Amino acid sequence: MLGRLVANWVYGGALAGLLLAALTPLVAADWPAFLVAAWVQLPLYMIHQYEEHDDDRFRRFVNRTLAGGREALTQADVFVINVPGVWGVIAASCWLAWTMRPGLALVAVYLTLVNAVAHVGAWVALRRYNPGLVTAIVGFVPVGGWAWAQVAAAGAGLADHLIGLTVAVGVHAAIVVRVFRGSGGRT
Repeated sequence: MLGRLVANWVYGGALAGLLLAALTPLVAADWPAFLVAAWVQLPLYMIHQYEEHDDDRFRRFVNRTLAGGREALTQADVFVINVPGVWGVIAASCWLAWTMRPGLALVAVYLTLVNAVAHVGAWVALRRYNPGLVTAIVGFVPVGGWAWAQVAAAGAGLADHLIGLTVAVGVHAAIVVRVFRGSGGRT
């Protein structure tokens, strides 16, 4: 049963993302803008992940394009990266922003913005579509920019920006390290 969940998580996530997006105006009606800004990153990311991971597109793309055909990323890697590594980090960012200080919402915001930069950078470098590019451009860039402004207006300081950016880059760097190791260091 766990194997099916690891192989098919993206489909439940996409449907949950649509549901969370539809319920956001009701659930978050009385929330401060900085918390809404962090929260909306989750359904947006879940919808992005459908474009990225439907039919195992991203994993196959990375293994073929960056790892020379070797299985640098496994389905289990993709599950761990996306469920605890994205959903869990965004959930933690929301909780920390609510219980500690608003600027910690930037962890969720930078997660989407760094992902958008990675997709656009890959598009420029490879001169071709990469799975997730469209939703990164049409979703992450404008919504991430709006969210960044909302959290900044709530008083996010330099330390909050550094924490958010460090966590987001760290999550994405972990993917690069995994691909590098999985390809035998030949990416």
